[in-house]
Amino acid sequence: MSDKPSVLFVCVHNAGRSQMAAAWLTHLAGDRVEVRSAGSNPGANVNPAAVEAMAEVGIDISAEVPKMLTIDAVKESDVCITMGCGDTCPVFPGKRYLDWTLDDPAGQGVEAVRPIRDEIKTLVEGLIKEIAPEKPEATA
Repeated sequence: MSDKPSVLFVCVHNAGRSQMAAAWLTHLAGDRVEVRSAGSNPGANVNPAAVEAMAEVGIDISAEVPKMLTIDAVKESDVCITMGCGDTCPVFPGKRYLDWTLDDPAGQGVEAVRPIRDEIKTLVEGLIKEIAPEKPEATA
């Protein structure tokens, strides 16, 4: 078992919000956190407007693929975050569960996805401060 906190982002189709959240967490926390995303009914591909919105901030999620939510993914995660999409995770003792209420980017253009992207970034930054703050550099 890793000593890094592990976060699972869950949304029904794993094609927009959860993919953007996973990308932000990976981008901002680096290797301080293990990141997963999944959905109970994964879509065929990641929402093109989400891909475009993330590309605008220098994060490429074009190669990501929606993944099926599994019991193992939940068991292996310390924090499970649903994205206001009505999806739920199996509940296991000792896990932390959060629900971030976010608008659905499905069927929206990039103009509508940008504020969702930015709100997710703010939520992820708060999560990082809580579960994986940067350690001060040791002084010589």
